[in-house]
Amino acid sequence: MSNKTELLINNIEKIIVGKRPSIERVLAAMLCGGHILIEDVPGVGKTRLVSALAKSVEGKFNRIQLTPDIMPSDIVGFSMINPDTRELEYKQGAAMCNFMLADEINRASPKSQSSLLEVMEEHQISLDGRTFDLPEPFMVLATQNPVETYGTYHLPEAQMDRFLMKISMGYPTEAEELEIIERAEDGREQVASIDAVMTIEDVRDMIGEAAKVRAVPAIKKYIIDLVTATRNSDYVKLGVSPRGSIALLKAAKAYAYVKGRDYVVPDDVKDIMTDVLAHRLMLSPKGKSAFESNEQALEQIALTVTAPADGGNV
Repeated sequence: MSNKTELLINNIEKIIVGKRPSIERVLAAMLCGGHILIEDVPGVGKTRLVSALAKSVEGKFNRIQLTPDIMPSDIVGFSMINPDTRELEYKQGAAMCNFMLADEINRASPKSQSSLLEVMEEHQISLDGRTFDLPEPFMVLATQNPVETYGTYHLPEAQMDRFLMKISMGYPTEAEELEIIERAEDGREQVASIDAVMTIEDVRDMIGEAAKVRAVPAIKKYIIDLVTATRNSDYVKLGVSPRGSIALLKAAKAYAYVKGRDYVVPDDVKDIMTDVLAHRLMLSPKGKSAFESNEQALEQIALTVTAPADGGNV
């Protein structure tokens, strides 16, 4: 693992206990310019993880609590007449930042959800015939509760496809939960208690380094074989699109960088495959009856694909 990523992870772990795999995936998404959806039950640290990442990096951080009455203008901003100059002025929305926490994204109306499509894909805002570029890096970190459905709106497939990864943190172990409550008792669980360990320029440098990670043709063919298998499976109604294969390659390179390598190995692809691809699938009736989730179906489909025997480092 590189010294930079280890420094960042260690700082986040001052707040988040026992969730290193989740932290590594969030960092990988950040390093390849992707967005991440954290789907889990309330109280397991979703919002705290995002806040700790933003606090660890000296970038601009905005949080918006999404509810049915949130308007697109709250996210992308709006234009208004300046009474002094009598000209249109752009008033920034929550998206004009480096890290935007979209808390409980599935509580926003479809109109507000759709305002994120251009923001996430193009890293820009088009408003009243003008285009405003977002600062780089820019990352949307969204959370949603999969259990509670009252008052929520299903995210459309086009919206889900914009997320590089969808992850779940899960419950802590008994030992981890003991440490969590001890930290809470001492007041050490507050995000405000940690300091930034790097600047936004450091993050830009890391993004450039992650982009240079090598993926040999055998690794790329392995990714294509995995994606193609989802399109040809009887368990799947809608397979992974080319955007998914591009996302898996980018994520594998960033994940390899987080692990301290300048090349991708098949295990990198295997480790993050379900996080990158599962939410892009639509199961067929046969798939829904055979598996409890997209993740289970994808893992079964992946068993039919042979990984490179040379480890990919050639």
